[in-house]
Amino acid sequence: QKVSVEVLDHLEHLALVDFRDAEGVERLQKAIQFADQLHEVNTDGVEPMDSVLEDRCLYLREDDVTEGNCTKELLENAREKVEEYFVAPPGNIPLPKLEERETFLQGS
Repeated sequence: QKVSVEVLDHLEHLALVDFRDAEGVERLQKAIQFADQLHEVNTDGVEPMDSVLEDRCLYLREDDVTEGNCTKELLENAREKVEEYFVAPPGNIPLPKLEERETFLQGS
């Protein structure tokens, strides 16, 4: 199943993933094929659920803090930071223009 340029563009902006190479597009197509198997499941008469555990009570566990005060160590892993915060996409991932992707997709 081929993925349209519009769908690819939409997914890139949602997931902040770059699908410019053949491996990325192929991986996406395999994921779609895998998910398409759900259409074969007969769900007639099955009521939607809020949770797979909706017929059981959920237990609460104790919230035991075992480590803490490690902000400096964690921020050392950041590529870019502002004050005491990580800087995250969308500004970090340059996405190609639509015309560039159309050319690439024709070859896949």
